[in-house]
Amino acid sequence: MSHETLIVAPGPTPRSVALPGGEAREVPAGWDLLPPGDAGLTRRVKAAGPTWTVKARRGRRVISLGVWAPAATIEAARGALEEERATPAYQRRLAAGRERRARDEERYVEDFEAAIRDFLAFHPRHAAVAGELASRVAAHATPVGSGTVARTRRIPIEERAAAAVIAWMRHQTTGYDEMQIPRQKGARREVRRALAARSRALLSSYRRGEAPPPGCPLRQALTHDAGPLV
Repeated sequence: MSHETLIVAPGPTPRSVALPGGEAREVPAGWDLLPPGDAGLTRRVKAAGPTWTVKARRGRRVISLGVWAPAATIEAARGALEEERATPAYQRRLAAGRERRARDEERYVEDFEAAIRDFLAFHPRHAAVAGELASRVAAHATPVGSGTVARTRRIPIEERAAAAVIAWMRHQTTGYDEMQIPRQKGARREVRRALAARSRALLSSYRRGEAPPPGCPLRQALTHDAGPLV
């Protein structure tokens, strides 16, 4: 058993695991739990084997709680990796990777803001509003780790941009955050659907070039801390 590479669940005690069939097993003596967080170290420990990877479901997500492995294996992998990471060649690769990711991220933010402008398609008389709105939404939605729809690759960027605009307007122009929504199945979804329809209707008026209504919530949200929009 201890020579196998397995995916297990947390067990009933700190040094036990649950096998796929539900059976509880004690972790072998001399094994330690390598916590998640260092992908390079985890890969090396798994490659050296044997290991038991502990996974648990959190809502719809399955997350790793760490990897059980012989303590000697973990320490050997950690020492080798620390030596490699201390070399000038590794530091150069690390710096080059950071610069590449920064360039890629900058391009993505630009592309995402352009996709927002395309979605808005405001009349030329509202160009300043479109520019400010696109900038605000992109700044909110694109930071790495934000967890917003802008960070998913599962849908086209055009759909991401549209969803990000509607989400931003829901929080900034509708009073959604202060609403007391009944704790009933589907109630929040219905509220969001109604607010989205209201936001799309407001956006349509800007596309047609109409004068903004008195007290327009979109202009109020955009002029806050930004000065008047022409």
